[in-house]
This record gives sequence, C-alpha cells and structure tokens, in this order.
Amino acid sequence: MTEKNNEKTSVAKQLGPGLITGAADDDPSGIATYSQAGAQFGYGLMWTMVLTYPLMSAVQLVSAHIGRVTGRGLAHNMREVMPAWLLHLLVGVLFVANTINIGADIAAMGDAAQLVAGWGDHWFTILFALASLLLQVFVSYHRYARVLKWLTLSLLAYAAVVFVVKVDWAAAAQGFVVPNLEGPQAVATIVAIFGTTISPYLFFWQTAQEVEEIDDNDEAKPLNEAPEQAPAEIKRMRIDTLVGMAFSNVIALAIMVAAAATLHSQGVTQIDTAADAAKALQPVAGDFAFALFAIGIIGTGFLAVPVLAGSAAYAVSNTRGWRCGLEHRLTDAPGFYAIIALATLLGIALDWSDVPPIQALFWSAVVNGFAAVPIMAVMMIIATRKAIMGEFRIRGLMLVLGWAATLVMGAAAVAMLVWR
Repeated sequence: MTEKNNEKTSVAKQLGPGLITGAADDDPSGIATYSQAGAQFGYGLMWTMVLTYPLMSAVQLVSAHIGRVTGRGLAHNMREVMPAWLLHLLVGVLFVANTINIGADIAAMGDAAQLVAGWGDHWFTILFALASLLLQVFVSYHRYARVLKWLTLSLLAYAAVVFVVKVDWAAAAQGFVVPNLEGPQAVATIVAIFGTTISPYLFFWQTAQEVEEIDDNDEAKPLNEAPEQAPAEIKRMRIDTLVGMAFSNVIALAIMVAAAATLHSQGVTQIDTAADAAKALQPVAGDFAFALFAIGIIGTGFLAVPVLAGSAAYAVSNTRGWRCGLEHRLTDAPGFYAIIALATLLGIALDWSDVPPIQALFWSAVVNGFAAVPIMAVMMIIATRKAIMGEFRIRGLMLVLGWAATLVMGAAAVAMLVWR
C-alpha cells in the first residue's frame, strides 16, 4: 500500500510546467472555438484532436527540452540563431497577440460571472484581472505554481457537463475517427482549432517554467552542466508534457461533445464567445450544466491570463537581457513585472473599448498563426544545434513530429488567408 502511495506521489510531483501549459491552452477564447466547432458541426470535427495531440506534445516537449538543457528562456536562445530585428519583431507580435487574448479572456470571465451573479460584467473583469496581476507580482514562483496546478482542476467542469447531457456516443465515436471537411467553413474552423491549440505563448511559457524549476531548486542545474541529471529529468518532462497535453485535448473534446449534444442538436450553430456558449446551454441542458460551464470559464481564465502575460514578459525580458522570473521580487526584476502589468492593464482597456472581441480574437489568431511558423522553425533549429544543446539535441520521433507540426502550422497560416 505504501509503495503504491509513493508511486502516486512520485507521478504527481512530476506534473508541473507541462500540466499547467496544457490546461492554460483551454483558455476562454479556446473554449469559444471548441464550442463553435461542436455547435456548428456536431461531432464532426472531433478527429482534429487525434491529430493535434502528437503535434502539440512534440512542440511543447521541444520547448521544455530547450529550457531544461540550456537553463535559458526561449527568446534568449533565439538570439543565438536569428537576427535581432526579426527576434524583436516576433516578440512584439507575441506581446500584441497575447494582450488581445488577455482582453478577450478577462472579458469572458466577467461575462460568465455576470451570467451567474446577474450584474457587473465590467467590474468582475477588472477584479479578476487585478487579482491575477497581484498574484503574479507578490506570490513567489514555487507557491504560485501550486496555485496554478490546483486551478487546472477547474477544467474538470467541462468533463462533468458531458455526464449531465444526453450524448449520441455512436456519432461521437464516428466523429472521432472519420474526418469531416464539409466546405470552406469547416476548413476555417479546423484552422482555428489548430491556431488555438498550438500557440506561440505556450512555447515561451513552458521553456521559461523549466528554467524556473532549475532556479527554484538548489540541486538542479541545466543538463548541459549536469548531464547526470538527464535520465530523471527527461523522463519527468516527457510524463509532464504528455499528460498535460492529453489533459488539454480531453477537455477540448469534452467541450465539443457538450456543444454538439446540446446546441447543435437544438439548431444553435453560432457561438461567438465562451459566455455565449454557457448562456445558450442553460435552456437546453439546464441550470447545473450552465453553472458548470460558466464556473469553468472563470477558473480557466485565472489559469490562462497569467500564462499569457507571463509568457510575453519572459519573451521581452529575454530579448532585452533583463532579469526575469516569478521567483524574483518586484524590485529585483522591475522590467519583467512591468511587462506583465502592461499586458494585463491593456487587456482591461480592450474590454472597455469599442473593439469587437470576436474580430480582435480573429486577428489575434491570424497574427499568432503567422508568428508561430518562424518561431517553431527556429525552435527546431535550436533544439538540433550541437553548439547550444550539446549531446542533448533532439533526434528521432520528436524531431520528425516537431517539423511536422511546423509544416502543419504553415499550411494553417496559408489556409487562414484563403478561407477568410
């Protein structure tokens, strides 16, 4: 009995950056995308998750590998292999896209809270954004990481919804294995699914969190400096990333199934935001399913907003050569925390502006889609360069899947323009 408990504890301890990154991928804007896929196409696009899982896992494992081997952030390593002007451009694009995403996510959190409470969407938005900002600034990394790990449980609300609605499991099984490409709108939705599942901010975040793990542990060192730590650390990263990405994809599937079983079956085919999905769910699936969906939006927003703001701060700080990390105090890394604050406050401003959130999210997805391709290509170059990675440069299946993901995202970026 003791051995089993120790084994469970050991597995739980190996879950960290990968689990948080995977869960943060299901942010409110992602929930809106998956809800729209289920509402418009029923179970027909579930097969996309079979394709995204290995590609997403490979890219995030490459990100983790770079951070753990070099002990440096992604942008810091990118400085070694690309012109400074291009790096600054890509990081600037990342900051803009992340800020738009933050604005959309905190707006969705405010809308969801208003649906439950009946008042104050803008005030809830400000409250949630400031709470997230204060946690990042004043709570040390090792404590904050535990908070984020617990927040991943909020996503289980979407798994619970599946069990309180009536699902056509035969149709769901067919949608899981038989591709549906019915017209340009289906292709555009598939592109949106890839864009929201494989996003640049996740690359920067997971690399940075591996560096934070080194800084937070006196015995841990970059694998290039302590190769004897490699077997245990590579195994941990693999388990952490594969579990985290599986969790992300299972929740995405649950959202698609819930929307297909309720909204699509009732002829509701247009969903603009995650809050719209929750609202539309209430008369079809009842108050309990509605409440679970709305609470999940708030929980995953608290998980995603720090990842969006933090990844932008890591990228800018690495590019500028500033000290960065959630383990540092505000006075020790002022530039890093200034970027987090700026991204969050601009997100609040977007919520109060006249910019339509759906149009903003679309252009954010377009920008992210195009930025992802060169970033992923440079990541693969870094991960295979002996001068940077030493004996730990990637090979085999991870190498093949990493380049495959880069090519798929390149095709998706082209498709965004073709099927707009």
